[in-house]
Amino acid sequence: MNRTRPILLGIVGDSASGKTTISAGIEKILGPERVTNLCSDDYHKYNRVERKEKNISALHPDCNHIDIMEHNFYQLRRGEAILKPVYNHATGDFDAPVYIKPKEFVIVEGLLGFYNQKMRDAFDVKIYLDPQEELRVDWKYKRDTVKRGYTREEVMESLKRRVDISTSFIQPQRRYADIVCNFYRPEGSGEETGTNLNTKLILRPTIPHPDFAEFIDHRPGVKEKCLTITLGRDDGLPVDILQITGTIKPVTAETLMDIIMDHLSGVERLSTDSVGAYVEGGEEKRSYPLGITQLLTCYHLLNAKIRA
Repeated sequence: MNRTRPILLGIVGDSASGKTTISAGIEKILGPERVTNLCSDDYHKYNRVERKEKNISALHPDCNHIDIMEHNFYQLRRGEAILKPVYNHATGDFDAPVYIKPKEFVIVEGLLGFYNQKMRDAFDVKIYLDPQEELRVDWKYKRDTVKRGYTREEVMESLKRRVDISTSFIQPQRRYADIVCNFYRPEGSGEETGTNLNTKLILRPTIPHPDFAEFIDHRPGVKEKCLTITLGRDDGLPVDILQITGTIKPVTAETLMDIIMDHLSGVERLSTDSVGAYVEGGEEKRSYPLGITQLLTCYHLLNAKIRA
């Protein structure tokens, strides 16, 4: 029996947009024994000191080995092992490279994964994370000060320096994603950063999405709908827009998850325990919109495996 090639998922977004949280949940659902997870930001050309000397941002393509990244993507797609560089965010320097062997599914998260056409073509499913900007900034402050040892002033200065680079090189990749994921705060919840965030998923017709029509509540008398799907346009092209409120009731969310599960192949091998779980301040919390997004991504990965 011939073994199918690995299925590649690309997750791209600006710094602190939630890439690691999304990918960790997908890996947990599919099972770590089936998933290889790597970060394309390890392909920097220069360490932190060199970047400062050259006055170049880590977000700039010229600061990354795009050619090696591209080559490694296709090696993984063919089922070949790679020797991947490792950038240490704590020290700002490089550690020894690591040997990576692809499993059934390969998740590649980072800033520049969809930078050119050949890189984009390596992926079976492409997701762009586009959270509300104020929310992303809050996430970045929390991550960089707690996990990476920066001061708040250093993070603020970094954000200012990166605006033009992000606009020129990171944000344009959004148009190439199959799914655009937008987490945003409910009106009047200026401090919310997790469990109660709303989610808007832009579903482009570049991949086949499950039919949510059987579940969407179209009753005109219902004032607050926790789940809606509408036709819309994004970048001038027709899309489906799935909106999930952070206040969605557990029974409603679980029912939607069951609908997605009913469409899955190989569902008996999946685990939905703690779907949507994330850690904040050392405490594990759960977001149903996050979980539904992760589960929908698993649906697409398993579908791609059938087609491969």
